[in-house]
Amino acid sequence: MRPAPLTTTGRRRRVVLCSLLIGLVAMPLAPPQPLRAAELLELRIDSLQIPIHLDQLADWSRQPASDGPLAGDLGPWLGLLDARSRADLHRMLRAPLLRDQSFGRQLLDTWAGGQLLEELGNLLTTSDGGSTTTLLQITLRRLLEQRREVTLLELLEALPPQTLNLRLDALVSLGQRWRFQLKRQQQAMVRLGSLPLPPIQPPASARENAAAEAGRPAPPPLRLQLAVPGRREGLPLEIWAATVERRPNQPWVLMMPGLGGNADQLGWLARALAQRGWPVVVVQHPGSDGLALRAALNGQQPPPGAETLGIRLADVEAVVAAQRLGRLPVNGAGLVLAGHSLGGLTALLAAGIAPQPGLEGRCRTALERLPIHNPSRLIQCQLPERALPPPSRPPADLRGLVLFNGFGSLLWPEPSLGALPVPLLMVGGSLDLVTPPLDEQLALFLAVRDPRSRLVVVQGASHFSPLRMTQRDEALLRLGRELVGADPLRVQGVLLDVTSAFLSSLEQTGAERGAGRRSPAEPLPPQRRLQEGITAYVLDPAAARLWRSEL
Repeated sequence: MRPAPLTTTGRRRRVVLCSLLIGLVAMPLAPPQPLRAAELLELRIDSLQIPIHLDQLADWSRQPASDGPLAGDLGPWLGLLDARSRADLHRMLRAPLLRDQSFGRQLLDTWAGGQLLEELGNLLTTSDGGSTTTLLQITLRRLLEQRREVTLLELLEALPPQTLNLRLDALVSLGQRWRFQLKRQQQAMVRLGSLPLPPIQPPASARENAAAEAGRPAPPPLRLQLAVPGRREGLPLEIWAATVERRPNQPWVLMMPGLGGNADQLGWLARALAQRGWPVVVVQHPGSDGLALRAALNGQQPPPGAETLGIRLADVEAVVAAQRLGRLPVNGAGLVLAGHSLGGLTALLAAGIAPQPGLEGRCRTALERLPIHNPSRLIQCQLPERALPPPSRPPADLRGLVLFNGFGSLLWPEPSLGALPVPLLMVGGSLDLVTPPLDEQLALFLAVRDPRSRLVVVQGASHFSPLRMTQRDEALLRLGRELVGADPLRVQGVLLDVTSAFLSSLEQTGAERGAGRRSPAEPLPPQRRLQEGITAYVLDPAAARLWRSEL
């Protein structure tokens, strides 16, 4: 007898969405001698139990996808799904969960990987309801010793219990939370677009000047190695000297890549800022740079994480000290710390803002369910287990912070970031699913007090839009070219212009600040910026609070 449908087409699609989420939860992880063990998979949703024989599921998955009639015992159950959902399930079962054998083995040893497996083990249980986390760990290791890629179906087949239970109720909840967060972010962008911000479009002359600037040859950066306590080898630096006559109050910029990032990925921005008069030093942090990520992908070491923040902060202190002592050919009226992602978190810590007490408790709450909508929380919640150096005083000449795709909502819940002593430029992208702007950038920005601070949200930008890939084989691209964006050049033009305008607003002497006089350069005005087909929303603190009140 054909079983009754799951009440609605929406529920049918949720079943496949949840199956697809298994691949997401297990992380991106040919069949020689399959290790057959599990035979029956029971899908449980509400009071309904759907028994599926894995050998039949395997036979179906290895046939070409078809919209025709479904034969065999599996047919009635698959018939609960519409044709599109069946095609999604067919692709999901055949697709690799992890595409790099060596990286997969290293991922299993990381704190974040353990969190992912624990979540999956609570959803995929033994017949008596026990977690399969340990079995998943052991089975994945065994499979990855024998093959480069492991599919979801191969993993299910190789697990030792003969019967596995998949808690579709919990997976439905996971899928609902994912969809809710995506919808929430989309609605937030709609609300942002309705704010009363004046539309501004750069004049044609500005676009022509920018194009001429980009095409103008620039001298290569000075590359040197700086001795840093705690490092066996020198710290790689790229120093971009200003190529135009500098104004007397222009600061210099210390720029830090994100986790797994290289200095040359931010070289485009450093070069362009130097062409506008701001000297830039770009740090490459060995141990959490592209070489470290490549070593993890090749199975030589675990992937880097939050444990690298201590040595990153020591790097920053060493560069600032060297500049003060005249050991670096860099001059400027004050310092601006800039960073992408983890580089932005490094900048906040280097500015003397210590994480607010109670992080461990906030993390327990945040990780009760896997934060698939905000993976940066996995990094933030590594910190209670990692000893950070005590907070240091911010550099005496610190003038501002520039954070691209920054995060830290668990470290600094509202309003603890109000102690930041300098203006802040916080930049996010509407398509950022790693550090979502609503939960990370806006949440942090609401506490700032300096009226020159700005929050910029770029429509269509992703977490990796600020990076420019210079080599086809960069390790970051192995994580997925779609994460970087198909053509970020226009977004980068917007990022350059808003960064330049923000830096200009900081050009004020210490005497002027002490006397309470206004900066000679006007702050970046709140606006809806329309540039080269890209829309960027520039908010001051008042506009950010208004946006929050509309959500």
